[in-house]
Amino acid sequence: MNSVIAAVGIMLVLSLSRVHVVIALIIGALVGGLVGGLGIEGTLKAFNGGLGGGATVALSYALLGAFAVAIAKSGLAHALADKILSMVDRRHAAQTGQVKWLLIGLLLAVAIASQNLLPIHIAFIPLLVPPLLYVLTRLQIDRRLVACVMTFGLITPYMFLPVGFGNIFLNEILLANVSKSGVDVSAVNVTHAMAIPAAGMLFGLLVAVFISYRGKRVYDLEKIEQVEQVAISYNPLTLLVALCAIASAFIIQLWLDSMIIGALAGFLIFSLSGIVRWRETDDLFTEGMKMMAMIGFIMIAASGFAEVMKATGEVRTLVEASAAWIDHSKGIGALLMLLVGLLVTMGIGSSFSTVPILAAIFVPLCVQLGFDPLAIVCIVGTAGALGDAGSPASDSTLGPTSGLNVDGQHHHIWDTVVPTFLHYNLPLLGFGWVAAMVL
Repeated sequence: MNSVIAAVGIMLVLSLSRVHVVIALIIGALVGGLVGGLGIEGTLKAFNGGLGGGATVALSYALLGAFAVAIAKSGLAHALADKILSMVDRRHAAQTGQVKWLLIGLLLAVAIASQNLLPIHIAFIPLLVPPLLYVLTRLQIDRRLVACVMTFGLITPYMFLPVGFGNIFLNEILLANVSKSGVDVSAVNVTHAMAIPAAGMLFGLLVAVFISYRGKRVYDLEKIEQVEQVAISYNPLTLLVALCAIASAFIIQLWLDSMIIGALAGFLIFSLSGIVRWRETDDLFTEGMKMMAMIGFIMIAASGFAEVMKATGEVRTLVEASAAWIDHSKGIGALLMLLVGLLVTMGIGSSFSTVPILAAIFVPLCVQLGFDPLAIVCIVGTAGALGDAGSPASDSTLGPTSGLNVDGQHHHIWDTVVPTFLHYNLPLLGFGWVAAMVL
C-alpha cells in the first residue's frame, strides 16, 4: 500500500465519518508515516516540523476574526444586511428571487475580485458573510450553494486569469516549474492551456446553482441571533470609521503582503476611534479569535500532514506505479496523472504547493508519452488544481466554512467539501482529460 494513498484515504474516510478534521489529519499522517517506513519518531518529527507552515495562516485567521467582530460592532455589515432585508420585506414572495440572485451575484463577484482586482484571497469571508447569514436564512438560501459559489470564485480566477494570484500560480509556479523540468514553454499561452479545465469549473457552478441547490433550505433563525446581533445600532460616523479601517487593512495587506499586520491595523483603528471601547478590547479580541480557532487548527494540522507525505518520498513511487499501467497510452496516462494530482492535492490542500512536486515527476512522463508543451502545461496545471476544491484542508473550502458555520448550522465536510468535490473536482477531471487529448 502506497503511503500517500493510505494517508489520504484514512483522512477522507474519518472526515466523512464526522470525525473532526484535525483528528483525521493527525491519524492520517501517522498511518501514512508508518506505511511509508518513517516509524513513529520519524513521522512525529516530520509532522512537528511541518506545523509551523500553517502558523502564519492560523494567526491571520485569528486576527481576521477579531477584525470581523469589530466590523460587526460598527454596524457596517449589518447596514448592508438591513438594506437587503428591507428589499426582501418590500417585495412579494415571487420577487424575493431577484434579491436572492443579487446576493449570490455579490458573493461571486467579491470572491472573484479577491483573486485579482483586490488580491486578499479569503480575508473577505469572515468580514462579509456572517452578517449576511440572517438574510440568507430569511431567503432560505441553501448554504451549500453559497459555499460552491465562493469556492468557484476562489479557485477559477487563479487557474485561468494570469492576474493577481493567477499570475503567481500560472506564470511564477506552473510555467516556471514546467520549464525547469526541461520543456520549452516560451510559445505557450497559459490561458489557452487552462481554458477547457476552467470551463469544467464553470459547468460545475451552473449545475450547483440551477440544479443541485436551487431549492430552499430551512435554518434556525434563533441560532443565528445568538451569535450575530441582528439588531445593532450604527450611525454615519461608525460606518465611516469602519470603511476607513477596512480600506487601511486591505492597503496594508497589499503593501506588506501580510494579512496579520493588515487585520491588526484595522482593529487598532476601531480601538483608537472609540467604536470599540478600550476596556472591551480584550473580550472582543478573544471572541473573534475563538470564532476562527477551528480553521486555524485545521490549517496547522494540514501543514504537518503535508510534511509527512513529502517526507515519505512516495509521491514519486505513486507516479511510477501509475506509469506501469500506462503502456504508452496517452489517454490512460493523462487520466492517471490527473487522478494522482487529485489524490496528492487533497492531502496537501494547496495547488500552489502541489505543482512543484508534480511538475518534476509528470513533465518527463508527458514528454515520453508524446504530449506537446501546451498539453503538458494543461495536465500539470489541472493536476495541481484538482483537489483544491474538495480537500478538507484547503483554504478554498475552509474559508467558506468559516463564514457559513458561525452559528453551527453548516458542516465543513458534508456542506462544503462534499458539494465542492462533486461539482468541481469531477468536472475538472473530465474537462482536464479532454483538454489533454485535444490540445
